[in-house]
Amino acid sequence: MDIKRIDKYIFSIKGKNVDAIVFTDQETINDPEFKEALQQIVNVTHMPGIVAALAMPDIHWGYGFPIGGVGVFDAKDGVISPGGIGFDINCGVRLMLTSLTFEEIKPQLRRLVEAIYDAVPVGVGASGAVKVSAKTLRKVCIEGAHWAVENGYGFKEDLERIEDTGKLSPANPDHVSSKAFERGLDELSTLGAGNHFIEIQKVERIFDPKVAEAFGIFEGQVAISVHCGSRGFGHQIATDYIQIMRDKLAHHNKDLPDKQLINAPFEHPIGQQYFSAMNCAANYAFANRQMIGHAVRMALLKIFPTAQVWLLYDVAHNIAKVEVYNNRKLIVHRKGATRSLGPKNPLLPSLYSDVGQPVLIPGSMGSASYVLVGTKKAEEMSYGSTAHGAGRTLGRRAALRSLSYEQVLNELKQKGIEVMSKGKKTLVEEAPETYKDVDRVVEIVDQVGLSRKVARLVPLGVVKG
Repeated sequence: MDIKRIDKYIFSIKGKNVDAIVFTDQETINDPEFKEALQQIVNVTHMPGIVAALAMPDIHWGYGFPIGGVGVFDAKDGVISPGGIGFDINCGVRLMLTSLTFEEIKPQLRRLVEAIYDAVPVGVGASGAVKVSAKTLRKVCIEGAHWAVENGYGFKEDLERIEDTGKLSPANPDHVSSKAFERGLDELSTLGAGNHFIEIQKVERIFDPKVAEAFGIFEGQVAISVHCGSRGFGHQIATDYIQIMRDKLAHHNKDLPDKQLINAPFEHPIGQQYFSAMNCAANYAFANRQMIGHAVRMALLKIFPTAQVWLLYDVAHNIAKVEVYNNRKLIVHRKGATRSLGPKNPLLPSLYSDVGQPVLIPGSMGSASYVLVGTKKAEEMSYGSTAHGAGRTLGRRAALRSLSYEQVLNELKQKGIEVMSKGKKTLVEEAPETYKDVDRVVEIVDQVGLSRKVARLVPLGVVKG
């Protein structure tokens, strides 16, 4: 690999149609563990219509594209690729703020964790507390979080605090298979397993008092984070369209360096159908997080009836969107990457227009999470993109071999973190040791200017699948 250092945390790797740009430190560049992931971002430079191939400091190996990867393609001559979005379409995170302080909830912390665990179905194959018909699911595909609010899950003011108000288009349910519908019917309002979580957090430190005040964040404040996506519904849509592209676009995809980069020309009917189906899954995920967020809010208010609970923001980190940069229409794939828009961006709601978009970067279970703010620099350097989390360093199987459930539970208890998990296996797979240091990841994006630190939050209680 022909790697050049451009700046302290910016590297360029020789690619085919463009060079890949990696935002990371020298340690990651030198680490043989990340060689495969770096090769993956170079592979993306071979794709038709590529404008930019970028990797964030939380980069790690994924299906086709690395996780922590951004692929930017010309909307006219470029492509859309399921591997550039991921199987968990619109996996994302929302952060709810409260008027409560840590001291106020401390005596009731265990009770609150149990109440949230009881209110939200968790784990592999978890069925929703809310059963929907196929007709209703079609509405969810089109309306997203708007459907949830209209049906009593949350409030109208939540919508402007969700990326794209929680409703993407075009989203035509006719482009979604019956198998995906089957999987989606009973998984709405469920958390799932893997790295998905609900976490009660405390604001430990403020870095930017002015932006923190605009966001309604104060030191010692209790916040609740929800991390999940489109469940089996989105997974099936990705699986279906990978197969369709294999069957019908084999000739178009014959020269790829990795068959997992399979794609469709964005303007081809299959490209447009996948884009529409992907938006259906994204809307499902927005509705899912809205419903879970409402269940969490209600659980908290039962214990603390005078508390205030409001949504700071809800961001997607597995998505492709049509965006315009320098008057050029692009299809921006963010896979394990967060949108990061600076002040005055027309896509921002008025309440955040003066400061910029809230950027949420959760850490691994048991480690810190961050609220940052989007920047104009990100719009110039990374097509409005930043990191999405800590990034794995140890695979799930390796974690199961080297760690025990008791060990992980003890470690979390020593930190004073209350945990409820449906499965022992998930807790071990998602142990803090299996992830990069989130503080380091955030430091890099802050130093480069892809997003700026606002607040650091630490976990108090965790609900896992």
